[in-house]
Amino acid sequence: MRMASQNTYTGIFQALFTVGPVTPQQRWRFTCYGYYLNSLQLWSIPSNSLELLVSGTLHKPTIWAEPSTLITLESPVTIWCEGTRETQIYVLHKEGSPEPLDRQTQKDLNNKAKFTIPSVTKMHAGKYHCYCYNSAGWSQNSNTLELVVTGAYPSKVSLSAQNSPVVTSGGYVTLKCFSQNEYNRFILIMEDEKFSRPMDSQYTYYRHFWALFTVGPVNPQKRWIFTCYGYSWNSPQLWSVPSNHLELLISGTLHKPTVWAEPGTLITLGSPVTIWCEGTRETQMYVLHKEGNLEPGDRQTQKDLNNMAKFTIPSVTTLHAGKYHCYSYNSAGWSERSDTLELVVTGVSIKPRLTALNSPVVTIGRSVTLSCTSNQRYNGFSLIKNNQKFSSSMGSQNVRTGLSSARFQVHLMTSSQRWWLRCYGYHTSNPQVWSEGSDTLELLVSGSSRKPSLISPQGPLLAPGERLTLQCYSNMSYDRFALSKEGGSDVPQMSAHFTQAGESHANFTLHSVDFTTGGRYRCHGSHNISSEWSAPSDPLDILITGKLFVTPNLSVHPGTTVSSGENVTLLCKSSIPVNSFLLFKEGELHSHMRQISKLQDSQYQAEFSMSAVTPSLGGTYMCFGYQSSSPYLLSHPSTPVEIIVSGLARYQKILIGVSVGFLLLLFLLTLFLLLRLRHQKKHSKGVQTATNLQHSAGAGEPVTRDRGIRKSIHSLCFVFFFWENQHEENHPKDLYAQVKPSRLRRAEPTSPSLMPKEPLNSNDRQAKEDQVRDHQVAASKEPRDVTYAQLHIMTPRQRQLNLASLRPKSPT
Repeated sequence: MRMASQNTYTGIFQALFTVGPVTPQQRWRFTCYGYYLNSLQLWSIPSNSLELLVSGTLHKPTIWAEPSTLITLESPVTIWCEGTRETQIYVLHKEGSPEPLDRQTQKDLNNKAKFTIPSVTKMHAGKYHCYCYNSAGWSQNSNTLELVVTGAYPSKVSLSAQNSPVVTSGGYVTLKCFSQNEYNRFILIMEDEKFSRPMDSQYTYYRHFWALFTVGPVNPQKRWIFTCYGYSWNSPQLWSVPSNHLELLISGTLHKPTVWAEPGTLITLGSPVTIWCEGTRETQMYVLHKEGNLEPGDRQTQKDLNNMAKFTIPSVTTLHAGKYHCYSYNSAGWSERSDTLELVVTGVSIKPRLTALNSPVVTIGRSVTLSCTSNQRYNGFSLIKNNQKFSSSMGSQNVRTGLSSARFQVHLMTSSQRWWLRCYGYHTSNPQVWSEGSDTLELLVSGSSRKPSLISPQGPLLAPGERLTLQCYSNMSYDRFALSKEGGSDVPQMSAHFTQAGESHANFTLHSVDFTTGGRYRCHGSHNISSEWSAPSDPLDILITGKLFVTPNLSVHPGTTVSSGENVTLLCKSSIPVNSFLLFKEGELHSHMRQISKLQDSQYQAEFSMSAVTPSLGGTYMCFGYQSSSPYLLSHPSTPVEIIVSGLARYQKILIGVSVGFLLLLFLLTLFLLLRLRHQKKHSKGVQTATNLQHSAGAGEPVTRDRGIRKSIHSLCFVFFFWENQHEENHPKDLYAQVKPSRLRRAEPTSPSLMPKEPLNSNDRQAKEDQVRDHQVAASKEPRDVTYAQLHIMTPRQRQLNLASLRPKSPT
């Protein structure tokens, strides 16, 4: 068949031939030549042979590609075409190509032809068919094989679950495919097979292109793994590089695995951690998922002999913090999800401070309030016991600008374990990212064993820089001692030393105290075989001077020398504001009084009153000022004041006792004198004459009797002075008795001049004797000489001053 050529504007000459009608019973193979009109027998070289593929009525062959219809750029691919036993020729044709891609005239024993592309290019992307030919003619076209070349565009595409990749059985999930490259279509693939129809992309103002795919209903009997690609509508078989693989986690009904972390769930920033997931013997795969992630996370298809999978994080960051679950899969489907593992990353910010509000020593069965504070503004705090989460987190409270805190109530139910506590701060926007942990606070569980004693040999008053030793001792054989400070978090412990008597003690020494040392201390004892501590010792206050630049003034009213039983007031003043004062007595280590100050006459002052003082209250006193917010940090001391108390009240008791004894002796002496007078009266009866009355001895007898009485009284006073002098050296005052005789006017017996000078007869003499006797009786009833004893109580100084007055005066 000859046709005249036509010239195109591009310099190409061509001619069109119409062939037909064709039938499938024969092969239609064509070749064309070119020639010139002036040389009709001189033709060009032949063109390529073109065989028409006539779709006949024979059984169509089967076509497929290996390893897949999705072939990465420059990767090999093999297209197989399988016909019948009678097939003689296999032809592979790509839509849009002017001629078949390849033909095979040989077939293997399995009636298949193999078409290999060693390195796929973009030109190989497209739709393919294969045909078969035998003696009966051509077969029908095979089904279409769409060969897609991926990686044609380098811009990556991402795939994620819209909310979470965790789906319950029978549920639906929305997947999002997006890219920053301008793809106008996206397609979702499940397990390397085309799964969904292409979706036109949407975009945002930030030039993010994306499409949403709804997947479901899902079931746990198989794995649901997806990948998405982007492409342009004018090149539908040229796709981008694949997105990440996204596998949906279907929570099934199989036994849930167990999950845990080593070395623990609290991991310091930059440290390694291993998460273990343990399933059953039939488990084929483990998947670890972090809540909030749009992808499932790591997966392990191999397991060790103990049916466990190991997920290692060499160096944790804040991105690793969160809640984890693991899932297992076997031939029966997916398991239930494991329990939650909360992984906390610590050490991200500055640490807070943990303290016990009252004391870190708590009686078993009681509660203690702990305070966690920080200069950084955290809005949440957590309390940890023995490196494990112990208490629910607490919201913080802003105490003042830049300071946040939270309080925890801890109830100690047992003493069988030690209570080490730490607290952390965090922000609620990222609750698994914590600060550095506070210093460890150990709570001491106090029991009922005998309390020890706590002393400070230096006394409770110290200046900054001085050495302080606190000694805790007990007559029980404790193995160790602990020292606690009220409001403090540090509870140092010391091994005990033992004496030969079985007593135990330990010394807690601070070589240079400062203002943080001031406070209230207690100590506790314990045995090594028990974590329970003894009852606390009595409190010991340690006071640090010089904190306030104040030197108060101390005065005493009515004076520094007072008598026992008087009232004394010590007045402490300061011109600089202080709201409290402390009065301290030297020599008494733990005796002091506190008073709130009052403002009077531009002076801050406090009165310390002592009523009915005794000599034991005498001594040297000082006072200090302080603020009630810091009761253990004092000012400089006032000038010392010495108070002298005399012992008058004591000698008043002695005087009363001596006076009672003296009156008793005086009564006995008076009784003795009356008996003696009565005896003399009886003896004087029958004295014969009045001449005996005229004798000078008769007139002097009363005088002799009076002198005897005086001698008896002076003897009594001598005994009294002898007893008093035996006690003189033991008392600051002396007791004296001054005896003063005094004679009252009395009737004298009849003078001899009154007697008749002439002799009397017997009757007259008898009358005269009766008259004399009556005078004597009357005289015995009249008052006699009386001696007074006057007692004086004098100090040694008064005794010297009045020594002359105590001596008897010489008669003038």
